Amino acid sequence: MRIYDIIHKKRHSQSLSKEEIDFFVKEYTKGNIPDYQASALCMAICCNGMTDEECFNLTDSMMHSGDIIDLSSLPYTADKHSTGGVGDLTSLIVTPILATLGLSVAKMSGRGLGHTGGTIDKLESIPGFRTSLSAEEFMEQVKRIGLCVIGQTENLAPADKKLYALRDVTATIDSIPLIASSIMSKKLAAGTHNIVLDVKYGSGAFISDPDEAVKLANTMVKIGRMMGKNVCAVVTSMAYPLGRKIGNSLEIIEATEILRCEDRGDARTVSVELASILLSITKGIDMEEAVRLVNDSLDSGKAYRKFLEWIEAQGGDSVLVDKGELCIADFTLEVEAEKDGYIYNADTEGIGMASCILGAGRTVKEEQPDLSAGLILNVSLGDKVKKGQSIAKLFSSSPEKLIPASEKLKASIMISEHRPETLPPLIYKKIF
Repeated sequence: MRIYDIIHKKRHSQSLSKEEIDFFVKEYTKGNIPDYQASALCMAICCNGMTDEECFNLTDSMMHSGDIIDLSSLPYTADKHSTGGVGDLTSLIVTPILATLGLSVAKMSGRGLGHTGGTIDKLESIPGFRTSLSAEEFMEQVKRIGLCVIGQTENLAPADKKLYALRDVTATIDSIPLIASSIMSKKLAAGTHNIVLDVKYGSGAFISDPDEAVKLANTMVKIGRMMGKNVCAVVTSMAYPLGRKIGNSLEIIEATEILRCEDRGDARTVSVELASILLSITKGIDMEEAVRLVNDSLDSGKAYRKFLEWIEAQGGDSVLVDKGELCIADFTLEVEAEKDGYIYNADTEGIGMASCILGAGRTVKEEQPDLSAGLILNVSLGDKVKKGQSIAKLFSSSPEKLIPASEKLKASIMISEHRPETLPPLIYKKIF
């Protein structure tokens, strides 16, 4: 078997066999196929697509390129995955809710890159919080308190790590088969049986068109079900940041506000939807009852108490979190509206990049972000503003970063004399 023949076949829109896909994944992971041939195959897939069977086989091959986590000893395993966005802190809210309702949340999460935030970075803004645990510690904690969140192991779907790095520099990221197999290979290797996928659309997402996001969601749900997993998806808006606070310690603070029922905005709405769907599909109860139970977990304070217990279990300082005394960068700047009008539109990716400029994100995976940096938005889409009104407050440990970040933010928020006639739906579609 030759990689040349596989490239030629896909270039002419023919379906690849399981053996051909297995050969490519195995040999590329070993280093026996050069990057230029692997990128040629990725480009052919981008241009000509893949069948459902090909997507399944590519996912299966990448999933089995490394470790497969065995969670069979845990009851009611459940997990959520977001395709990424700005101010997307739902994992911090959904996980403790589910743990109070008898589900086992054994979760592996990633770090932020570019304009999107990462759950592991957010958790590491809590002094003492450990995101690297042994397999034994990981399992023991889930059995004891119902949840544990750690960083992805190096040998979880290593084929995907290598292939993603190549796609990132060869303009082959934007392909539904490649995105779907990338996400699902890692998620399925992590061992959870019940999964809800939060697929984002809008200016802050990988996919701007909601109908394309639905296609991606359908593809991933099909792959999961072909693997024998209980998978569903929700397509949600990233036309504007989900939370008002953007940055690592800032998002922990916002999560505590939501869990204490001090904030009932969009982030709570999406979190309740995701948690309710997971509870429904995992325990086989109807959605109305699931929504009631999830809201009760929040309103009774059970989810917040579980959140603090989780922080303590992984070595974090829950007292600081409870008091809202996490470190926030010293240097600040208020960004003011330059004219009267309405918040008409936004470049959400640009807002995320403003946070990166302040130091909150990373442009390469080796970079260490400033966990205390970020910004707080004071306005939402459709809001009326006056000239000179604060639309955001910026935080950075380096004062020289404030001005370029403010310029990026102002360029990312459009103020018009006209109020927008409609706003993008927060929840566009559910796929069961």
